[in-house]
Amino acid sequence: MRFVIFGAGAIGGVIGAHLFRAGIPTTVIARGAHLEAIRGQGLVLDTADGRHTCAVTAAANASEVDWTDDSVVLLCVKSQQTAAALDDLQAHAPQATPIVSAQNGVANESAILRRFGNTYSICVMLPALHLEPGVVVQGSSAAPGILDVGRFPSGSDEVAESISDHLRRATFQSQTRDDIMAWKYRKLMLNLGNGIDATFHRDGDADLELMRRARDEGEAVLAAAGIDVVSTAIDKERRGDFIVRRDTGEDSLESSTWQSVARGARESEIDYLTGEIVLLGRLHGVPTPVNELVQAETTRVVIEGLEPGTLDPRAALNRLSTPAG
Repeated sequence: MRFVIFGAGAIGGVIGAHLFRAGIPTTVIARGAHLEAIRGQGLVLDTADGRHTCAVTAAANASEVDWTDDSVVLLCVKSQQTAAALDDLQAHAPQATPIVSAQNGVANESAILRRFGNTYSICVMLPALHLEPGVVVQGSSAAPGILDVGRFPSGSDEVAESISDHLRRATFQSQTRDDIMAWKYRKLMLNLGNGIDATFHRDGDADLELMRRARDEGEAVLAAAGIDVVSTAIDKERRGDFIVRRDTGEDSLESSTWQSVARGARESEIDYLTGEIVLLGRLHGVPTPVNELVQAETTRVVIEGLEPGTLDPRAALNRLSTPAG
């Protein structure tokens, strides 16, 4: 297989660098200063045992990729960028190309399937950081991450097995899953903390209480919608001791949304994380006031260009306890 990593940020960059270091043909698609840095000095993978410079092929878009019959795309952009990425891929990638969503959220796979028949999904458990052009930081000092693979909407096949095999060769933990979306919905529950991490400062019990309430709403919504989700116990067992957090000296390795805010991004993935629960709650008649507040406040932080962790979680809890009107 030849891998095309569409979006070489924290997740895509770490995956792409490890594939390249394993001798697997890899092209990364990046943009702006990050692309310029990769082309000029290589992609730098920062790990617990030092920095590794990877002379990986870098492209600005899908038109610059040398497509072959054995090309596979790992889509690693944020969910709000999926439509533009698919426009690019649809214009240049062969229609039979397997497209794999290695993204947070659960809306990307159906968007891919509208355009590409060979759609796959990866449940990403990979602490990583990208704040400096040309550099990605691996947040685990053990295995770089767990990347389980399945066909969308369900099942597995030889392509999924081959993707998983290549990822294992690149030192990731990986296996195929017939029920990959049940794993992605469990990951979504964890990602309900992203907006809280990015928006509210740490305040002892207050931010943790917001997170608990947000996740309680999420569990209630999934139950009302009849959506299959793996249990927290099974998810914890899968994670095991494979991922060991390292001290990178940064404020957060927990949240990709925090990283977007810290980089000054004027868009975020919040509508596809917290907003997914808000959407499902509205569709199935389940109130989601906590997630609605987190979605709105995270959006405000992004639009106004505020620093991550600007808002007061206690004030948010007080708003939630005050009747509307």
